[in-house]
Amino acid sequence: MRSVIIGALVIAVIGGVALSVGAVVTGLGPFHRLSAEPSTCALNQKDLGRFVDIPGGGFVSGANPRYPEEGPPQKVFVSPFRLQIHEVTSSQFAQFVAATGYVTEAERSRGSAQFTDSDTPNVFLSWWKLESGASWKTPGGAGSNFDGLALHPVVHVTLNDARAYAKWAGGRIPSEVEWEYAASLGLFDPVDPDSGVRAPDGAPRANIWTGLFPVLNSRSDGFAGTAPVGCFAPGLTGAYDMIGNVWEWTDSQFAPAVPRFTIKGGSYLCSENYCRRYRAAARQSLERDFSTAHIGFRIVKDIR
Repeated sequence: MRSVIIGALVIAVIGGVALSVGAVVTGLGPFHRLSAEPSTCALNQKDLGRFVDIPGGGFVSGANPRYPEEGPPQKVFVSPFRLQIHEVTSSQFAQFVAATGYVTEAERSRGSAQFTDSDTPNVFLSWWKLESGASWKTPGGAGSNFDGLALHPVVHVTLNDARAYAKWAGGRIPSEVEWEYAASLGLFDPVDPDSGVRAPDGAPRANIWTGLFPVLNSRSDGFAGTAPVGCFAPGLTGAYDMIGNVWEWTDSQFAPAVPRFTIKGGSYLCSENYCRRYRAAARQSLERDFSTAHIGFRIVKDIR
């Protein structure tokens, strides 16, 4: 079975039959393909690859009754750890590949899921295609490259790819609890789960879909696709882009007996009218050997 995540919608393909869960937005006409955009707003060079210490502590997960997949509420305690302040970039991943010769799963097999143009935006299966030429180094498909995108988060990587990078870099992929705890500590207003997305005056604090998904993206936050890491103000922990930009892999199984892993944080495809998975507590699942154009990762290190 293969499943593709589109915001809060998961499409599972079993024997060529597509099954879906979620709402479908009524189409208003074709929309433009999203492409990552070069920008000069990324982190300073001295901050690239930097880590921040996350103190140990506890919090309550699954406390929002509106989202039953996040429950039930439970008090969780987390040991201190170090968190990379930004998502792993294409340039960092390129260094790993150059040093090890690693070949990603998308390059070795079927390709990766690409968000694409659609003449029928009300048909959710038309939003994505499995493109054999899409990979971390050809994010736009066959013949493309990541020129100008070196400081954007690497995408089209599976959990297995992310684990390989993390091991090489002397770290690991965070657990879901660690990720959510760090993201929660970073919120500007701990009682407002949307405070990681926008300021009280409406100013954007994260890269999400601004407008009516999937037919209109106003780009009022400055981006239609991925943004370079660090283009928005860091959270209170000093970490950037915990919310929005790209979904991030965790190394936690989504549920017992479910052979999928949890991704967190939402992406540039999450909007007010669809998905809304740009809260610290929000979660979705994906097979560990599947990749898409809007999923990346960051790493953590243990404090010894």
